[in-house]
Amino acid sequence: MMITGAQCRAARALVEWTREKLASNSGVDALVIEEFERRITLPDRDICDTLQTALEKGGAVFIAENGGGIGVRLKLNRSEVRRIGILENEGGIVGTDAVP
Repeated sequence: MMITGAQCRAARALVEWTREKLASNSGVDALVIEEFERRITLPDRDICDTLQTALEKGGAVFIAENGGGIGVRLKLNRSEVRRIGILENEGGIVGTDAVP
């Protein structure tokens, strides 16, 4: 999967990185990142892969087309995962996760 400029911009927002911070962490010029995110140019696959890898190391998770569209989300940190585990094992009434 090759990320889109919109996913790159969204992932940067989720990990709270400026373009300059992404440039520093990826080795890709900030102007290339800006033009990619603004849909001015489409960098080659290697550059997109480099950006994706840097953002994933920062905590972003890229979601491929799955019938609902492509996307990006933020990984949970260890503390959040532990807290969710505690909450899920507290007992009580079990309900579905489906939203009506």
